[in-house]
Amino acid sequence: MGASSKVPALHSGVRILRHLARHGGPMPAAAVATELGLPRSTVYHLLAELEREGLVVHLPEERRYGLGIGAFELGTAYTRQAPLSRLTRPLLHRLVDDVGHGAHLAVLHGREVLYLIEERAPGSPSLVTDVGVRLPAHLTASGRAILAGLEAAQVRALFPDSSAFSDRHGAGPRSLSALRPMLSEVRRHGYATEYGEVTPGFGSVGVAARDHTGYPVAAVAVTFAVDSVAQEQWPTLAARIGRVSDELTRRIGGRPNDRGGR
Repeated sequence: MGASSKVPALHSGVRILRHLARHGGPMPAAAVATELGLPRSTVYHLLAELEREGLVVHLPEERRYGLGIGAFELGTAYTRQAPLSRLTRPLLHRLVDDVGHGAHLAVLHGREVLYLIEERAPGSPSLVTDVGVRLPAHLTASGRAILAGLEAAQVRALFPDSSAFSDRHGAGPRSLSALRPMLSEVRRHGYATEYGEVTPGFGSVGVAARDHTGYPVAAVAVTFAVDSVAQEQWPTLAARIGRVSDELTRRIGGRPNDRGGR
């Protein structure tokens, strides 16, 4: 179709929907306009159109707008079609053949990661990262890779106090002040790691895949017995995972990022 400037109303409408989805709750129209840098009159007009289509709902008592049932229907249709899983599965299969360790795809779901795909290497043991399993995002390589791509305010909203930091084996960050430098390291190197914090004796390396806005929509990770991969080899493993993540990013229309560890 070409540049989004050819359909500015559609582009702005999609931006509004994405903004409402990421905010975590209904918003005043004026706040939407300010945060997106759009004229208020344009935002009110587009919200009215989106409301007519059922994608947005107006809460008159609160003077706010939130996502409507139409947005939910689109989301569930996406789930039924499972395009992200379909696009990723052959990539994971090749990655497992390449590195000889199990790989998986995960997405962020609140403060947890939800595993959508697991490709197990021949002869490898069963792990907790099975399809449909949820684990604390701050403890996993997949979760850290995704969290590192979020804005600071989003991370703060997910982890407002120490009670948000669940524990599995007495390891991992227990506060936002401990998590922040870990995420800074992920951004610096371009990949995330986890060493025995999910399952003792096992480590993981993960890299986020991003959409066209740069938002981390998922993460590809490899899990292995820590005595089978020396830590000095982890950057090389991360580069292999990163190539798969970049390919997934391209497949969903995103922009691959440069990574310090590549």
